[in-house]
Amino acid sequence: MTDFTPVDLFGGALNAALPSTFADVSDIRQVPDHQEVWLDKDGFTSIIFEILERVEMSDPEALKYHLQDLVEEDAGETRVWTSGEVYFRMLPEGTPAYTLFATSPAGEKQRGRRNEPDFVGVLLTMVRLESQKTDLLMVINVPHVSGSYDEGEVDPASGKHGRLLEQGMDLRGKVLESFQIKDWGLFVQEE
Repeated sequence: MTDFTPVDLFGGALNAALPSTFADVSDIRQVPDHQEVWLDKDGFTSIIFEILERVEMSDPEALKYHLQDLVEEDAGETRVWTSGEVYFRMLPEGTPAYTLFATSPAGEKQRGRRNEPDFVGVLLTMVRLESQKTDLLMVINVPHVSGSYDEGEVDPASGKHGRLLEQGMDLRGKVLESFQIKDWGLFVQEE
């Protein structure tokens, strides 16, 4: 059982419970101001919290748009397995939120590198904050590096996720349960 610890994000404006094995990437390298990136010290999984300007399109189109932006050159090879609405326990009632599970090849930038993943599981969650003109993304990347998982246990087409993706889905569930906005001033306010 993984221990989860409340973590302040964006200077304490946001908060979520993350596994105690996750470390703030900004302690070792520069991270853009609109992102918080946390990496599992004991594996390859990461979670990114990203604040973006709201895209003016339907919610399902916005979710697809953000996924394509994330996977860039591999968008044509990325496969979405499930998607739907989700509920954040600590956000105001009726806050639109959506999630999807996709798999993507390693990506051009990773090919040929040590510990290159066979594929990456992507658990993308999007919160639409209309009054704040913001799309808030939470992206859990679950790289599947040869030797770190049992290939026979992973077959998204038949609903088999394997240990790594199950851990990523547990993390997503804990974020849905614990994520809160403590300072709405972080976002642009509609006038």
